[in-house]
Amino acid sequence: MAMMDSDIQNACALVIDSNATSRSLMASQLRDLGVAQVRQATRINDARVILEHKAYDIVLCDYHFDGSEMSGQDLLDELRREHLLPYSTVFVMVTGEASYSKVAEAAEAALDAYLVKPYTMASLSDRLANARHRKRVLKDIFEAIERQDFEAAAGHCLKRFEARGQFWLYAARIGAELLLRLNRFDDARQLYDAIIAAKTVPWARLGVARTELGSGNVAAARRTLETLIGDIPDHADSHDVMGRVQMDLGEIEGALATYRTAARLTPGCLLRAQRCGCLAFYAGQRAEALKQLEQTMAQGLRSKLFDMLTLALIGLMRFDNRDSKGLKYAADAMTSELERHPNSKRLQRFDGLFKCLRFMLEKRVADALELARELTRLSSEQEDFDLEAASLLLALWVRLATMIELDEMDQLVTQLGLRFCTAKAATEVLVAMSEGNERVAEELRSSHAKIFSIAETAMRHSMRGSARVGVALLIQQGEVTRNAKLIDMASLVLKRHTEKIEDAEELTETIQQLHAKYVLPLGGTANRKRAAGGLALRT
Repeated sequence: MAMMDSDIQNACALVIDSNATSRSLMASQLRDLGVAQVRQATRINDARVILEHKAYDIVLCDYHFDGSEMSGQDLLDELRREHLLPYSTVFVMVTGEASYSKVAEAAEAALDAYLVKPYTMASLSDRLANARHRKRVLKDIFEAIERQDFEAAAGHCLKRFEARGQFWLYAARIGAELLLRLNRFDDARQLYDAIIAAKTVPWARLGVARTELGSGNVAAARRTLETLIGDIPDHADSHDVMGRVQMDLGEIEGALATYRTAARLTPGCLLRAQRCGCLAFYAGQRAEALKQLEQTMAQGLRSKLFDMLTLALIGLMRFDNRDSKGLKYAADAMTSELERHPNSKRLQRFDGLFKCLRFMLEKRVADALELARELTRLSSEQEDFDLEAASLLLALWVRLATMIELDEMDQLVTQLGLRFCTAKAATEVLVAMSEGNERVAEELRSSHAKIFSIAETAMRHSMRGSARVGVALLIQQGEVTRNAKLIDMASLVLKRHTEKIEDAEELTETIQQLHAKYVLPLGGTANRKRAAGGLALRT
């Protein structure tokens, strides 16, 4: 058969199928069509790792995999959601099911093509040719994304959508995702609304909820999601976002139930299994947490989607069970990862946690205490010191307190509480790490109440015409507590009342200095790796 286009001979392809005969046939068909480089994978987990480390022009993936709960659809969803699959890649799903539900599911996932077995060589050629044509038509969008010029890419998408140009709906979906990434929530909402008006699709309704959540309108996001889930209860991505809403509201038990549903809908999905395991840990369901997290460790330790926080939580649970062998196994895995990334401050903190736990298990309390003090000092000085790091420090000191009386513990808990109790979700995560220590939990909730009291006092000053007093209070308390919520609020109040404040420029400079010290940048450390599979610890 003749080559479908002149560039096909430069393309590289990946065939993913657990059946050797089918896999060999697809590889042979691609070579006959002119594809020079064809690699094969037999398992979902292997394919995920391959695609995380190399971009392929074409992916042919079977829907069902023998011996695996994860489907090809689950793999595609996971890679797209985590931005690990370039938009320029043509992803073709191959399956023996021709039912409407499966075809519709593929369409919602923005698949490039869908083949039903048995299919002919001509059908494969036609699907690939059409998909590659679409990639060429939308080349300006994909090239801008590859350059990480997301503003330009979004502009190209909006232009094509407004003109109802070729592939406008596909471009609109990409554009809306880019606008969300750029935190242009109002623009993303307008685009999703326009898509819904033109053609009602579940992903657009979900996009509306995401814009509402991103804009801080949690109640509206919850209403949108409740309606969407009521209409389409099997839409797993809707449950993901609902779980985020519940975490923002501090409803750990509710979020756990929601993520359990999402995980049940997509068995084998690494990220959702990690979310369930981490939330089970925070909810006190330790047996479930250990089982889930150790399963994800066995399945995905090599994957970029695997979060090393999973190992830290496993270490804490193995320590609590006095399981020295299990603790060592997790610690060795962490050491191997640290050897690959020796400059990672985050991994160094995890490694220090494991060393301290092993000291305690060996009854070397003095060594454990010295190391805990050193970890606390180093962590507090690091620019990426965040809720995750604070929660693990707290977990460490709470366990130390069961072995030795610690005079410095109360002061540490107060400092962590005042700095990181920025919202109910953060407070509940810290309380969960107190392991039933009522005095610690009470101090954390007291810190939460104090922060919100300061915020309310500042807002009252602002509403009564004394905005300068309110900003000064937020700056002063933000510097004392290092609380990001107070620092951000000082910036917002100042911007709103700039014209009424004579020394606004000087105050702005002070706030910027505090922001640089104590507020993690969006798109930087905060979004580098989502702890607990995308929960509230690092975002």
